[in-house]
Amino acid sequence: MAQMNMQQMMKQAQKMQKQLLEAQDKLKDVEVSASAGGGMVKVTATGDMEITSLTIDPEALDPEDVELLQDMIIAAVNDVLHSAQDAANQSMSAITGGLGGLGIPGL
Repeated sequence: MAQMNMQQMMKQAQKMQKQLLEAQDKLKDVEVSASAGGGMVKVTATGDMEITSLTIDPEALDPEDVELLQDMIIAAVNDVLHSAQDAANQSMSAITGGLGGLGIPGL
């Protein structure tokens, strides 16, 4: 009887692992965006944390205030990366059902 439970658990683990790999692959298709400075800097990224686009409004290019532009870029990039991480976490927790918090390697 214990052998049957172990086999069932192994099958479930393999199924979950396959679903996780598929979900990770699909994150490449998830797109998130963020902006800063009232839309003067816009950043787009995928759910697997790749920046795909950075747009800077020409009005943001003030040679007298380069630091403001740098701050806007950093804010937009950080915001979009947080959104991408949230999308990834949501995708993974849908599969693991919250098992990731148990410290199980690979979850």
